[in-house]
Amino acid sequence: MTSPTLLVLAAGMGSRYGGLKQVDPVGPSGETILDYAVFDALRAGFGRVVFVIRRDFEDAFRTQVAAKYAHRIQVDYVFQAIDALPPGTDVPAGREKPWGTGHAVWCARDALTTPFAVIGADDFFGRDAFVQLATFLAPESVATRPPTEYAMVGYRLANTLSENGSVSRGVCAATHDHTLLRVVEHTGIRREDVGSEPGKPFTGEEIVSMNCWAFTPAFFPALDRQFADFLQKRGTELKSEFYLPEAVSTQIANNEASVIVLPTTAEWFGVTYKEDKPRVQETLAALVAKGDYPARLF
Repeated sequence: MTSPTLLVLAAGMGSRYGGLKQVDPVGPSGETILDYAVFDALRAGFGRVVFVIRRDFEDAFRTQVAAKYAHRIQVDYVFQAIDALPPGTDVPAGREKPWGTGHAVWCARDALTTPFAVIGADDFFGRDAFVQLATFLAPESVATRPPTEYAMVGYRLANTLSENGSVSRGVCAATHDHTLLRVVEHTGIRREDVGSEPGKPFTGEEIVSMNCWAFTPAFFPALDRQFADFLQKRGTELKSEFYLPEAVSTQIANNEASVIVLPTTAEWFGVTYKEDKPRVQETLAALVAKGDYPARLF
């Protein structure tokens, strides 16, 4: 029996927030948002965490974040770099950043030989998300499905908005039995755009992807081909990005994968803008007061 692995995409710097969000304390005892994700994963049954980070903040990340987990769970690292590319591919002159979330997962392909979940380091997903992921990835569950059947935790759009600015969200189309058809990226969504009133572009009940996925290693052969194709078509664009939701949608369209949507009523939150931080702190303090989390996680 093998416990699933949690792959955490932690290579991004919060450009709008203005700092390394992954080491910013927001919990009552100085916890980061990432601390809550690892804590929830541990109690859901995950046995290993792999962090995708950049080498330029490796020391800070290891000492300020990951050192807290070393005695509780196996911790490993993968590095996302601009020059981490298939053989024979060069970085175009003027390119400054790596290639997006799909590239980050691709960078971890050699470190993942068993079923795994993928999350971002900036986000609070809620305990229910990790319970659902762990259940889906449990060995006895994986054994009953095709290896290319994956899952995505889906959130109500209304539960994922910021009070302090617009957000981008991948809005999901799914069948009546929760089989994902595609993820369509929408940018510039503001809280005032959402509601039941006529003329609003969104009701708030739409299911959105917050990049909270469950995969098996069978995901990688198709991802490898997709990334190579992306580089051939768009590799010379200095700001092009290979997004994970788009890669999944393409595999679905090509009948290379199927994805089950695992709906959750949990409220997602994160620090998209600096002004979001006080609300995140208040929400976490309230969850601790309710007994959902201990006052000190690690």
